Amino acid sequence: MTLGTNSNIKVTAELPSISSQQSSIERYSTILDMVLQGLPLGEILNAIVLLIEAQKMGTFASVLLLSDDGKRLLLGAAPNFSEVYTHAINGIEIGPNAGSCGAAAFTRERVIVADIENHPNWQPFKSIPLNAGLRACWSEPIKDSKNNVLGTFAMYYDKVKSPIEQDLYLIQEAARLASLAIERSRGMHIQRLSNNIFNNLPMALVITNKDNSVLSANPKFEMLTTSYNKDLKLFDVQRFLSQSAPEKVADLFNTISHGHAWKGEMRGLRSDNDIIYIDLTVTVIRDSFTQQNCYAWLITDISARKHAAKTIDFQANHDHLTGLVNRKYLFEQLQIMIEATHEQEHISQSFSLLLMNLDHFKQINDSLGHDCGDAVLQKLAKRLLQNIPDNALLSRIGADEFVLLLPGRIEADTLMELARKLSDILSNNMTVADQNLMLSMSIGLSRFPDDANNVEQILNCASQAMYNAKAKGRNCFEFFNDKIQQAAERTAQVHLHLKNAISNNEFELFYQPIVNPFTGQIIKAEVLLRWLHDGQFISPEEFIPIAEESGLIVQIGEWVRTQAVVCAIELQQRQLPLPLSINVSTIEFWSNELQQRFLNYFDSIQQQFDLTVFPYELLTLEITESLMMKQQSNINLLLEELRRRGLNISVDDFGTGYSSLSYLVNFPVDQIKIDKSFIKKIAQGERHKAIIEAIVSMSRALDLSVIAEGVETQAELDFIKEQQIDAVQGYYFYKPMPKNDFLTLLAEQQNKLSDFT
Repeated sequence: MTLGTNSNIKVTAELPSISSQQSSIERYSTILDMVLQGLPLGEILNAIVLLIEAQKMGTFASVLLLSDDGKRLLLGAAPNFSEVYTHAINGIEIGPNAGSCGAAAFTRERVIVADIENHPNWQPFKSIPLNAGLRACWSEPIKDSKNNVLGTFAMYYDKVKSPIEQDLYLIQEAARLASLAIERSRGMHIQRLSNNIFNNLPMALVITNKDNSVLSANPKFEMLTTSYNKDLKLFDVQRFLSQSAPEKVADLFNTISHGHAWKGEMRGLRSDNDIIYIDLTVTVIRDSFTQQNCYAWLITDISARKHAAKTIDFQANHDHLTGLVNRKYLFEQLQIMIEATHEQEHISQSFSLLLMNLDHFKQINDSLGHDCGDAVLQKLAKRLLQNIPDNALLSRIGADEFVLLLPGRIEADTLMELARKLSDILSNNMTVADQNLMLSMSIGLSRFPDDANNVEQILNCASQAMYNAKAKGRNCFEFFNDKIQQAAERTAQVHLHLKNAISNNEFELFYQPIVNPFTGQIIKAEVLLRWLHDGQFISPEEFIPIAEESGLIVQIGEWVRTQAVVCAIELQQRQLPLPLSINVSTIEFWSNELQQRFLNYFDSIQQQFDLTVFPYELLTLEITESLMMKQQSNINLLLEELRRRGLNISVDDFGTGYSSLSYLVNFPVDQIKIDKSFIKKIAQGERHKAIIEAIVSMSRALDLSVIAEGVETQAELDFIKEQQIDAVQGYYFYKPMPKNDFLTLLAEQQNKLSDFT
């Protein structure tokens, strides 16, 4: 048969001769032996190429492998080609006209090129094989058992040449041998890869039959649990899952018994006393050999994740100091109970709240330190837990605030009995940092749905009742009631209007003269704030605490001082210079920032009014004893600076707080105002008079001036005169009056003095 040199030639080879068959068997035997030994694919392909080249003298053979993306041919074996040529053919793209091998891989059929120089497939790059001395190339596609192309086997010649039947048989055989080697090698590679993956899985994997015999297990499983008997190759599944919910285990076995996969979380038994949390997937596999179901158990230990989740959940829902549930968790539980009531009216989700607040807890932190304060809270939480009903929920919702949730409707008598019991747990002193502390707490009680119908409101009711208990003297309990509600609503209204009082020009200063008790001459005046809202005066005793609680007192205090300075300047201009006393709230000194703001205020006022000299000497600041108790060096420095500028410092309502000589000695003050409560008791006997005498004597010893306030009777005035007290303030002489009346009064006094002189 004569073959054309410029055409693709497709020929089916006839059977070889007996000698050729013997050579073929030897080749197959050689290659099969290499495959069974598991030798590397490159080594086997090289052997195939060399065997074919040895069989057909003058032949140069190569094996090219199809890339994973199916677009290129990569060098598999070409031991007798030059490095230049192997480099050129490695990575060539396949296509219908891509030489011999590229076309064979693309068309999936044999391609015979007898004359490379003149064949159209080689025209774009024929110089490469021609320079290598190659003139003909026959290429056979290598296919697997599923008829997929794996690569190509090519035979090259140094002359123009067409194949005979034996050549065609030989190239077919080479392709079959290469296919065997490639498929077997890839299969072994996949198997090795699978085994490697199986043995290195980060989770346990075991395959069992229906009798729980272990067919295969990876190392992770072998170390997972003592429920696996390595000697008997048995996995005691029931024992391993014995700590899981029985209904969940039953569902697992029922599901897989019907041939379905199962997935879920379980609890596994690592050893007798070691329980782990697992993520379990069971897959049912049909064994084609035994025709029985096998089970693949994929087990992931998620204990660390579970413990971490529990830790995160605990931190999110519990107080880190006491371990009690926190405000967030309490609110969630309350919301659940309230929503259940709203959604299903026939279900009663009544409950009661006891809000407990330690009395004077701030003093513990201030005097003993916050570490001791924390220890007190921890011990209190422990005592409370030991004395609450089993179904109650105790939470810490604030610094020293605890809430007890009691589910169900409970009679008032029972609630009062519990409140007394909880109060009594503090009757035994608490020892902290070698200090024996006497503690008490105030308790507010509210009930759902009687007092409110949502979470915020029901807790607010308990809070209002608690503050009512504190107002009644502390160390007691109060139920929320209509009066408390009305008071709370009134407070809310006052706070709302208070925010706009300055911008609405509702504030006014009244002035109460302070007189010389012997001459009756006005020597000073106290500035008093009055608030007229909607035609009615609101008592300072009502709105000042609200202003302090809300922080509005800072802005209000600055307004008062500004108006007082305006009045002092006006008095100077009228030739009626008179010192004015201004009350200052402790809240205005509460922080370093507020203290600096207080000092800067006077500088800003001086700039605002363009004052050459600020009238410091005409102003007296009246502070309370509680400010002295703070004993902060910054406050001392601030007051000393104000005194240096000319301001006087007076202690208002002296004797009603926690006064002591040490405060007066160390604090920068100029004056003491004896509280009116002492003056009122003068008529009750000598002991009360003795107190005033002691205060006066002490003040003189400390070089402090004294004012007696609240003088209303002649008897009180006579006693004040006996004590040689410098100044008196009270209704006996004058009540507080508006500015115009005060200016008129001063003018009249000035005229009388002028007439007298």
